[in-house]
Amino acid sequence: MMMLPLPEMLRIFLVAFLCSAAVGVLGVSALWLGRRRSLRVRLTIIVATTLASVLTGMIAISAAMYLSEHDLYVFLTVAFASLLSTIAVTWFLARGITREHEDLRALTAEVGDGRRLGDLGDPKDVSETALLRAELVATSRRLADSRDEVAALDRSRRELVAWIAHDLRTPMAGLKAMSEALEDGMVEDRQRYYVKIRVQIDRLSRMVDDLFALSRIQSGALELESIELSLYDLVSDAVAELRPVAASKDVAVHARGLSDVIVAGDPRELTRVIENLLMNALQHTPANTEVVLETGRNAQGQAVLTVTDDGGGIPSEALTEVFTTGWRGSPARTPGDDTITGDPTVDGGGALTGNAGLGLAIVRGIVEAHAGTVGVTNTEAGARFEVCLPAIGPAG
Repeated sequence: MMMLPLPEMLRIFLVAFLCSAAVGVLGVSALWLGRRRSLRVRLTIIVATTLASVLTGMIAISAAMYLSEHDLYVFLTVAFASLLSTIAVTWFLARGITREHEDLRALTAEVGDGRRLGDLGDPKDVSETALLRAELVATSRRLADSRDEVAALDRSRRELVAWIAHDLRTPMAGLKAMSEALEDGMVEDRQRYYVKIRVQIDRLSRMVDDLFALSRIQSGALELESIELSLYDLVSDAVAELRPVAASKDVAVHARGLSDVIVAGDPRELTRVIENLLMNALQHTPANTEVVLETGRNAQGQAVLTVTDDGGGIPSEALTEVFTTGWRGSPARTPGDDTITGDPTVDGGGALTGNAGLGLAIVRGIVEAHAGTVGVTNTEAGARFEVCLPAIGPAG
């Protein structure tokens, strides 16, 4: 077999290259002109340009080298038929690709409209289109979950604002009425009214303090001091402080359990947790019953504080909602004292018998900031709140 001389091979290569390049330039121009056409048209232009560039180079060389004119016509006919069949096949096959493209476009529009897509497609299909579809479906679900969460937070925020406005309005109305009565000289026992005014001011102060605490927790600005503490000592101090409130409601409060359970935490914030749980129990516990606070350890070695009351328990559907900001045990809560003529249902120190639905949300935030957990279950007579905190060890 004779090899062609090198100059002739170079000449053939150069002619074929230039012819193919010229067709390629025309194809690029056609693709640019059709850039706004459908994907199907552009795919056909790409395939047709590729085949035409190959055939043009071959035709140019064949025209110069074929000795038989008949053979050249045969080659040209075959090339033209191949080009037409390739364009037809490409146009047909592109229909499937464009259909997938349109499906993805429709899915993207549904995601943009906020719809939750449910069909992940065939899990065995690992094509790029299938993977993109699965990602769109997963994204739509994440966005839907985020929208639901934002809507729930917004609903909770609006309800909280309404409840706080209600709870603020009641003591403020009482303060206004009492101050006007004092100003008009219509009060015989002025000292009794002064005590009531102080009680209402303490109520407002406690609500504002709870709002500030919740704001710090939710914004991540809660700064904790970490020292070793006896959990039982914290419980004993809180029980001693709030015992007058319990006595005013004829509720017995007992502190029990292990005295050697040591935790690392902020004494002020952990005291707030205990007081909020105890106040919550006192609010819902009827007279002539008891509230029990007990410290101990669980099977995992964590420090455990339980607060058990006889308040009748919590509806099962609300067990997962009690720690939500603004949650309340009843649809509306009006303080149970007659501000003007009755006796306050709080002690002279101003301890509250209610809050704006923030107490348990504050409890959860503080406990979680201490790397702990808090939960609630129902007992036969009431509810049992359980706080679990990392324990250091028994007291030395």
